[in-house]
Amino acid sequence: MTMVSTQPNVEDMDDLRIVEYLNLATLPEPLQKMLAQAATPAERDMLLMATLTATSACLPNLYFRYGMTGKRYYANLQCFILAAAASGKGIANQALEMIQPVEDIYPTLIPGDSTFPAFFKRLYENGGHGYVHESEGSVITDIWKSQAATYNSILRKAAEHEQVSHNRVKEMQVIPCPQLSVLLTGTFSQYHHLVPSIENGYFSRLLPLIVRDTQPFNSRYVEAAAPTEPVSRQVGQQLTNLCTRLYCQPEQEWSLTSAQKSRLASHLSTEYKALISMLGENFHSAVVRMAVQIERIAMILTAMRIQNTDRCTDRIQKTDYVESGDKDRPSLVDTIYCSDEDYEAAEMIGGKLILHAAVAYKMIEGERAELVPQVETSCQKQMLYERLGGEYEHQELLTEAKVQGISRATAQRWNERWLTEGKICRIQRGMYKKIS
Repeated sequence: MTMVSTQPNVEDMDDLRIVEYLNLATLPEPLQKMLAQAATPAERDMLLMATLTATSACLPNLYFRYGMTGKRYYANLQCFILAAAASGKGIANQALEMIQPVEDIYPTLIPGDSTFPAFFKRLYENGGHGYVHESEGSVITDIWKSQAATYNSILRKAAEHEQVSHNRVKEMQVIPCPQLSVLLTGTFSQYHHLVPSIENGYFSRLLPLIVRDTQPFNSRYVEAAAPTEPVSRQVGQQLTNLCTRLYCQPEQEWSLTSAQKSRLASHLSTEYKALISMLGENFHSAVVRMAVQIERIAMILTAMRIQNTDRCTDRIQKTDYVESGDKDRPSLVDTIYCSDEDYEAAEMIGGKLILHAAVAYKMIEGERAELVPQVETSCQKQMLYERLGGEYEHQELLTEAKVQGISRATAQRWNERWLTEGKICRIQRGMYKKIS
C-alpha cells in the first residue's frame, strides 16, 4: 500500500491523546511516578500503555468474571505502539526497566527474537505466564514473518486465556490457561504482519496506540548529581512486593460494582455507536472486546494501590483498596471492588483506545492513503455546538449530546474546550452563553 505523507488535523490529533484527559492526581502513585518521566504528550501516552501492559504481566492470581458464563479473565494486556521514527517511542523501555526487579525473582520475560518452538517452550516453562517486550518492530518482522499465522493464533488464544498446545517430537505440550502480556512498537507494515485483515481475530484483541508526533530535537542533558535509584526501578520494587503477595495467596476475584457495570454497558452502547455506523459491523468485535480491556485496565489500577509491603504472609485486606465496601473491619477480601476513580480512568483510557482502533481499522482497510487516517469528530462537535441555544444550561448540553449519541464525558470535554477557545463564556454555575 502506497503511503502519502499529509499534515494531520491538529484537533483530531488532540482527540487521540489519552493522558492529557486524565486526572493525574487521582491515578495510583506508582503510575504517577512513571508518567512523570515523560516530556511530551506522545511520550506520556506511550509510557502509560507500556506501564499498564508491563504491570499486567505481574499480577498473578487476580481475576474478574465476564459474560453470561462468568469466564475468568486476568490482567494481561497486549498492545502495539505504531509510531514513526524519531517519535520518542524509546520511552516505552522504561516499563521494561520497571519489571526487571520482578524478573530477578519471578522470571517472566520472553524474547521476541525467538523461533516459535523456543517461544512456546519458554512460555510453557513459565507455567503459562509471560511478557514480551520488543521496542524494535523489525525484530518481530524478521523472526515472525515466516510463522506469522502461528504466532497470531497463540497470541489471539492467549488474549482470551484459551488452551494452547504445541506438538513436539517427544510429547505434546499443553498450556491450559496462558496469561501472556505483550508490548510491541513498530511501523504499520510491522503491525500488518500480525494483523493482516479486519476479519483476523487478533485485530479486536491487540490494542493499537497510534503516535502521530515526531520528536523534535531537544537537548536534554542531565547535570551531574548524586546518584539515585532510577524511578522505574523504585516502582519496580513496589511491583515486586505486590507480585510476591499475590503469589502467596489463592486466586482473588476483583469486580466492578453494579453501578459501574451498568455505566460500562451504557458507555459501550452509546459512545461507539457512531464509529460502528461509520466503519461497519466488522468493527463491532473491537467494541465488544473493549469491555474486557476496560475491566483489565481498571483492575490493574486497583492492584497498583495495594499497600507496599514485601511480607509474603500478608494477605490482601480491604484496607489495601479504595472501595465502596465496609472499611472499618479489616478482613480477608472475598471480592475486591473497583473504586469510582479507577473506573473513570479506565473508561477514559478505553474510550480513547477505541478511537485508536478505528484508525488502525481504516489503515488495514486501505480506504485512505495517508499514513495515519483521521477519525472525523470535528463535524459532530460543530453540530452539537450549533444545536445549542445562544444561552444554555449544563443539562441542555447533556440532553442534546445524548440525542446525538455523544457520551456525557465527551460533551463535557468539548464544552470545556469551547470555554478555553473563547467560543462560550460561563454566565453562572451551570449556565453558558455563546460568544458571537
